[in-house]
Amino acid sequence: MFWIICAALTAAVGLAIMAPLMRARATAAQPAAAFDLRVYRDQLREVDRDLERGVISAEDAARLRTEIGRKVLEADRRLSQAAPEGKDGRGLLALGVLALLFMAAVTLYLREGQPGRGDLPIAQRIAQSEQAYASRPSQAEAEARAPAPAPAEIPDDFAALIQQLREAVARNPDDPQGLALLAQNELRVGNPAAAREAQQRLVDLRGEDAPPEDLVRLSALMVEAAGGLITREAEEVLARALGKDPSNPQARYMLGLLQLQNDRPDRAFPIWRRLLEEGPEDAPWIPPIRNAISDLAWLAGQPDYVPPAPMPGPDADALAAAEDLTPQQRQEMIAAMVAQLEGRLAQQGGTPEEWARLISSLVVIGNADHARDIWAEAQTRFAAQPEALETVRRAAAESGLAE
Repeated sequence: MFWIICAALTAAVGLAIMAPLMRARATAAQPAAAFDLRVYRDQLREVDRDLERGVISAEDAARLRTEIGRKVLEADRRLSQAAPEGKDGRGLLALGVLALLFMAAVTLYLREGQPGRGDLPIAQRIAQSEQAYASRPSQAEAEARAPAPAPAEIPDDFAALIQQLREAVARNPDDPQGLALLAQNELRVGNPAAAREAQQRLVDLRGEDAPPEDLVRLSALMVEAAGGLITREAEEVLARALGKDPSNPQARYMLGLLQLQNDRPDRAFPIWRRLLEEGPEDAPWIPPIRNAISDLAWLAGQPDYVPPAPMPGPDADALAAAEDLTPQQRQEMIAAMVAQLEGRLAQQGGTPEEWARLISSLVVIGNADHARDIWAEAQTRFAAQPEALETVRRAAAESGLAE
């Protein structure tokens, strides 16, 4: 079937390219002089018929024959001098180019593609994903295979400070502040493996008391040192961080990335979708999620998913002005922003995530009764979209408005 479709598409494209050239060739085969000759011969026959009917005299007939004869000679001369000018060869040239392109495409596909590979059932794809997941290299193997990072260009005085920091940590290896600074600056100067080692020592030093932020940073540095691969060891550290703080957004982002690396978009999509809905829009993990979420939804079997529109937040001037406001004035500013969101949804509509955000915001500012009205309206608006309604229902349930 694949080859039949390819042949049909190639034939359609070839005909589309050849048709104008063939029309031009047909036109070139009949130059204007040939049409003129036919007209002049018809005129000669018309002169003879007029003479037989007595419409014109013999002298007029002879004069017309002489005049038309000169035109016939001129047209015949032009016809004999008309050259094809290579037009007949254009169609053959185009056909040859098409044939070469087709053969080149087939050769490239046979070399780089997999013509004998059939469609994989979903169960087989999942099995292959599980096998790839189980056969990941260790952290040491991944770091050994990772390309060497490009050395960062740093000023000499900064390089001297880094060296002093390394010596200070070597003298006092149990200093958590020194280890944290060393991990941060080793990554800055392009030494991800050294940064990972310093962060590992910091986590080991703190033991079970290590905060989830330290664990997430260690996992991220392990991924950086491994060339972007989330190894088994990095996943274990990530699991420890999520065990302490299941809502940590950076850890959840990396968990979704782990599922993508093992060809499980069906598992990655709900994780990243939730992160995108929660925001905030200026979080560092939001841009890569927003760029990939539509394709990820399609791969996960949800092609109708519409990502929430970016919610514009207050600008820098508004944030600066809010610092000088009293608590009551801040509350009024927040209420105005919520009212602006409600007005836009009423006039232009919006995504389920925006309706959910409006319900949550109304409850936060103490307007639970109005939030119930919005929840009732959302149930009517999204009645035919169970998945969208579930998004709004979760927000209503978290706000105590629904079960």
